[in-house]
Amino acid sequence: MSKDTFKRSSKPIAVWLLVGVGMIMIQVILGGITRLTGSGLSITEWKPILGSIPPMNEQDWLAAFNKYKAIGQFKHINFDFTLQDFKFIYFWEFFHREWGRLIGIVFAIPFLIFLFQKRFQKNMIIPLIILFLLGALQSVIGWIMVQSGLNEEDIYVNHIRLAVHFISALGLLCYTFWFSLKLLVPERQLVYHPLLKKYTLAILSILILQLFYGALMAGLKAGVEAPTWPDINGNWLPVGAGRNLISDPIMVQFIHRSIAYLITVLIIVWWWKVRSTKNSQLFSKMNWLPPVFVLLQVILGIFTVLYSPKPHYLLWLGVSHQFVGMLLLMIFIVMVYLLKGKTFIPAS
Repeated sequence: MSKDTFKRSSKPIAVWLLVGVGMIMIQVILGGITRLTGSGLSITEWKPILGSIPPMNEQDWLAAFNKYKAIGQFKHINFDFTLQDFKFIYFWEFFHREWGRLIGIVFAIPFLIFLFQKRFQKNMIIPLIILFLLGALQSVIGWIMVQSGLNEEDIYVNHIRLAVHFISALGLLCYTFWFSLKLLVPERQLVYHPLLKKYTLAILSILILQLFYGALMAGLKAGVEAPTWPDINGNWLPVGAGRNLISDPIMVQFIHRSIAYLITVLIIVWWWKVRSTKNSQLFSKMNWLPPVFVLLQVILGIFTVLYSPKPHYLLWLGVSHQFVGMLLLMIFIVMVYLLKGKTFIPAS
């Protein structure tokens, strides 16, 4: 098969994957809204197929509400909830789950069509199998997370399971995006610069750690514990010995802030380095994005912490902070991909 024929045959696959990327991003945002509205435990059962049908009458709604009343979140926090209040939080969790089901359909149906049309090359089969397995795994991890809060003692899901769920979703997002880049980016746009590639990979690794700590922040509601900046409740360092690095809200916030400052400096240095580097046209057009988005992310992070005691502001600031964090991650995925050139190719 010629390269031109391959491009024509693979373009619909790339579009399909990019639609999936967009839907996964929306799913992550819906997960953030679900978390920030306290909706995640409103549906106490996992029914992958039958669960796609919401309560259809008053009796069904009361049955679902009574199941929610049996868990600790209702008994200790939402004990004054009316049925109408319950319907509000049920909506966001149901929407989150339904969107996940829709993603599965959007991936499955075109897959069968492309398979029938014989559009897939042999080297696509294993990555596609991995893609479907990652999607299924993400659903399982999500339910394991929800189960951690379905008891009479806990009022929220386990924050570590929440972080794992979030990072696994980002893993699925990046894997799908990388697959689409392989089909869309021509070889002439790749850059050969081993040192810069290692530096970019290092930033990407630290960024993933930062996103993990961002999820811990959300799970522990760490912003409310210290809604101040640049200090943390009047201190520059966490006070007290023996603080847990992943379970203490103040320590988690301190680490999250510290990594943010580190990433900002590293990205500014990165940008300064690439300015004088000969690279491809695409790389040159995009290399301004990391410093702009990291600064925007830091600003959103500061305001998210400052306004964390105010639920309405926290919702939209938190979701915006999460969204920009995803965009920054995807920008670095593009940069790493563009830096995977094997030999020097003159910029066109």
